[in-house]
Amino acid sequence: MNKQLLKHLSRISPEEEQFLNGDLTLQKSLYTSLDAFIIESEKMLSQGKLIDMRPGTRFIHFPKHHHNYIEIVYMCSGSTLHIVNGRSIHLQTGDFLFLNQNASQEIMPAGEDDVSVNFMVLPEFFDRIFLMIQEDSALREFLIGTLKSGNSMVDYLHFSAHDILPIQNLAENLIWSLAYNRRSKNNINQTTMGLLFLELQNHTDKINQDSPDLYEQNTMFTSLQYIEEHYTNASLEELASLLHQPTYWVSKLIKKHSGYTFKNLVQRKRLNQSAYLLSNTTLPVEDVIAIVGYDNTSYFHRLFRELFLCTPKSYRRTHRKL
Repeated sequence: MNKQLLKHLSRISPEEEQFLNGDLTLQKSLYTSLDAFIIESEKMLSQGKLIDMRPGTRFIHFPKHHHNYIEIVYMCSGSTLHIVNGRSIHLQTGDFLFLNQNASQEIMPAGEDDVSVNFMVLPEFFDRIFLMIQEDSALREFLIGTLKSGNSMVDYLHFSAHDILPIQNLAENLIWSLAYNRRSKNNINQTTMGLLFLELQNHTDKINQDSPDLYEQNTMFTSLQYIEEHYTNASLEELASLLHQPTYWVSKLIKKHSGYTFKNLVQRKRLNQSAYLLSNTTLPVEDVIAIVGYDNTSYFHRLFRELFLCTPKSYRRTHRKL
């Protein structure tokens, strides 16, 4: 990380100064006005902001709590130990921890060189990301839905990203924008977070590596990534073989956690990819149909009309970007 930025984030806050002087009493009123320890966005975010940032509190055991917003912890330097939903998670330099509103969090004391930042994000911030990123992806929706949903199959994502340079660059850009109040920061922050999620969906193998008990969630990530990469010829049998699981089990898992069948997800990916190609290229419709994996033109046209309520040619006329 940039030395100037790390120095800025490493400054001892007045609260931390109190801890270093021997008073280890956490002032709960700084974080919540409620009896239950639920950290409130009203206390943490500046008025009108959908995203804000503060350095993580060091030198004290931070007791178990929840948030009424989405929290994203990024480890800038050193390491910290978090207890999330009763599970121990060791954050190393370059790691992310995404927490939705259902997650409980407890943090063990961090040293002076253990520098982290907490991004505090309201759920509405991700609505803008959906609008910003045109490429439709069931995997992207699942990742963001994990954070936004009140009834998700999982309440957190631990993303080990220390060896992925684009992720590190995006994290530093986001921190810099929020720390130094850059101009056009809203657009910059939304774009940066959108790119971060695009990178995240390209590296699902880095999610929750230290949580084998989250097998269903991790299998779901693998399944959705498989569809993203092999949608032109994807088969449930091949996926089940890759997962070393029976076909019926994989089928039930996908339906349970996505609400769609495997076939539905593949069709959706193919049709959304065809819509992207119609909008962004001059390829003939027949070529687009073949590229996305269909050899039955009539069948493709029927599916396309069912999803987009128009023909491929009409869609191109309305959405063409060239």
